[in-house]
Amino acid sequence: MEGQLTGKKLTALVQKYAFGESAIVIPAALKSGEWPLLTPDFETPLDNSPSMPLTLLEKRWLKALLRDPRIQLFDPDPAGLEDIEPLFDLQNIVYYDRYSDGDPYTDDQYIQNFRTLLTSLESAQHLRIDYQNHRGKTSSLMCLPLHLEYFGGSMFDKVAEIAERYPNNVAFDFMGKSTTYREMIAEIEKCAKALKTIGVRENDKVTIAMPNCPQAIYMFYAVNLVGAIANMIHPLSAEKEIEFYLNESESVTAITLDQFYHKFEKIRENTQVVNIIIASVKDALSKPVKAGYMLTEGRKIQKIPKEAPVIRWKEFMKLSEHCFYNYRVQRRSDDPAVILYSGGTTGTTKGIVLTNKNFNALSQQIVATNPMFRPGDKMLSAMPLFHGFGLGVCIHSMLAQGGRCILVPRFTAESYAKLITKYQCNFIAGVPTLYEALLRLDSMNGADLSCLKGVFSGGDSLSVELKKKFDKFLYDHKATIQVREGYGTTETVTACCLTPPTMFKEGSIGVPFPDTYIKIVEPGTDKELPYGEEGEILLSGPTVMKEYMKHPEETAQTLRRHADGLTWVYTGDLGTMDSEGFIYFKGRAKRMIISSGYNVYPGQLENILDAHEKVQMSCVIGVPDTYKMQKVKAFVKLVPGTPANDETKAELLEYCRKHIAKYAMPYDIEFREDLPKTLVGKVAYRVLEEEELKKLVAEETE
Repeated sequence: MEGQLTGKKLTALVQKYAFGESAIVIPAALKSGEWPLLTPDFETPLDNSPSMPLTLLEKRWLKALLRDPRIQLFDPDPAGLEDIEPLFDLQNIVYYDRYSDGDPYTDDQYIQNFRTLLTSLESAQHLRIDYQNHRGKTSSLMCLPLHLEYFGGSMFDKVAEIAERYPNNVAFDFMGKSTTYREMIAEIEKCAKALKTIGVRENDKVTIAMPNCPQAIYMFYAVNLVGAIANMIHPLSAEKEIEFYLNESESVTAITLDQFYHKFEKIRENTQVVNIIIASVKDALSKPVKAGYMLTEGRKIQKIPKEAPVIRWKEFMKLSEHCFYNYRVQRRSDDPAVILYSGGTTGTTKGIVLTNKNFNALSQQIVATNPMFRPGDKMLSAMPLFHGFGLGVCIHSMLAQGGRCILVPRFTAESYAKLITKYQCNFIAGVPTLYEALLRLDSMNGADLSCLKGVFSGGDSLSVELKKKFDKFLYDHKATIQVREGYGTTETVTACCLTPPTMFKEGSIGVPFPDTYIKIVEPGTDKELPYGEEGEILLSGPTVMKEYMKHPEETAQTLRRHADGLTWVYTGDLGTMDSEGFIYFKGRAKRMIISSGYNVYPGQLENILDAHEKVQMSCVIGVPDTYKMQKVKAFVKLVPGTPANDETKAELLEYCRKHIAKYAMPYDIEFREDLPKTLVGKVAYRVLEEEELKKLVAEETE
């Protein structure tokens, strides 16, 4: 309004814009200081727009409504209304009760149940409901909140938020040394400053070829902090594989351990990499452990020449002292953050671009489906960082929710078992082969596993028999839980479906996470199938990838928007759904071998073998194996004139070691004069699979 505010002008304003009685209440409240919106000189001390005080009429309305038993279910606070006369009595209220079932709103048990449900919804927690079924028996139903409120910042932002809440809590343990959240954030920020100093810019790709160790954690979140994208690869990848990953991602910087440097050295000049950062396990160890390490494992590592064009970890971190400009880049939740690799729908290696939201949403879903989780709970993080299971579930989901990671750089069943009992881990995650191995360990005899709150299996189908055996194993070792099987794809980070804590169905991989939807369709179509009918598994939700890097055609083939407005991932996997929403995995429509939890794509291996000058044609299959589930075997038709002898086999195996990761290496190469064909002329790999299966059966019956 024009001119200075006066008492008369104030009264006029109230009379014009408020209820009639307000002309009496508001000016008086302002002048007395009861409503401190104005100073005596009619200036306002407030920085923001004020809320209006309740009039007497509004207070009387509110007092009447708060007396209603339905509203009292929400336990409202009536403070300030004690002396107010309600505007009307309860008998003056008429309700429309849709079902006319006369709910007992004043019953103590009803009120308690209602408020329990309300708390569960507000806190996004899992809830078990016990009820009488139509046969009069008590049944249980596990419920999840339908929707979660997802964090809007980056992965680093989420971890930093947790660090502010629990600065002195341990974030991770590594070979006997503990690091708090405060210490971790400080190292991440130093690492981010160093990255900025060497010229890493927003949206640059930084390749991380590391096992589960502190430097890998610092680098992963530092890359995120400076707005770059982390390109995660297996440190045991063959030279040519590393070259492919570096070039495919167009990485400008890479970090690896000293023991893997020779691989990068050989292919570096064929890439765009400017800086190679070399870390060492010894740099993350306490002095006593470091001394022991150098006398054992450290002795085996080939020394890197002093003149080598690399930046050693300690030198790299000191570069943070030279960062005099802003190293923090504000990233949105939908910005690309991580690249993981998978075979896609065709079996050809592709980079899967995942966002901050994908990982943060997963972390919130993990906690929502595990209501027993508490900040400080320990996860044995043995699954590798380059895998969505290890990075998404075992690392980020823990650090983003206040958990404690027990980092395992090199996995063996013996070390895994030892760490469970040493740290009294609350959660463990692994592939079926891991649990098979634990069953056979003498060191687990008499072990107390009552500390376990969750045991998760993923990466491959968990057979009914193995689940029964391991559930008994857990019971015999004082655990009060069972194995919970999950399902997911790298295109959705990892898990998106999990068995509920207390509700198991034989053969089922569980129910979808909150905000995650699954439907079964006729393969390749959008036609949804009835309950129980087998079809292709489709996924939709907040963890769905952004795209396949540099593969728009396959992105369009895999990510399809339906009439329901949702974008669905066509997994290529086959399954069914029952009437209660439980999913049953039936097999893979795409050709793939799973060996010890790793995805191995036969087409990739065949392309590598076929490129050898002595190979005319090849076929790669998975052979059943008690420990690995499947092991890789290659069948080769040689170029005419090439001898099918041990020397040729040794030459081909050595060639494979340079081009194929260790976990995907064929255990054997069998030479054939010809390979079986289908009617359309393709190699009939199923015939070879059946031949190998018959051999195994014959061996077992001998």
